[in-house]
Amino acid sequence: MPDMSASASLAMTHLVTLAELDEDKVTPGVLGFIVFAVMALAVWGLMRSMSRHMGKVDFKETPEAEAEASGVSAEPQKG
Repeated sequence: MPDMSASASLAMTHLVTLAELDEDKVTPGVLGFIVFAVMALAVWGLMRSMSRHMGKVDFKETPEAEAEASGVSAEPQKG
């Protein structure tokens, strides 16, 4: 069983080194999180606004009979 405890201590050694904080690394911190959260909220608001505005758009085309009655040709004239 000594082999099992040796591998366990080796695993714990690796976990301890992962938990240590390296002062030379740059992290985004709280300011980075706040900037990201504000950007995410802005994108969400813009998508919601766009969805609302796209719902108001009428995509129905005018029938050809109405277009001919008003004097507008449905097909381009060849000339």
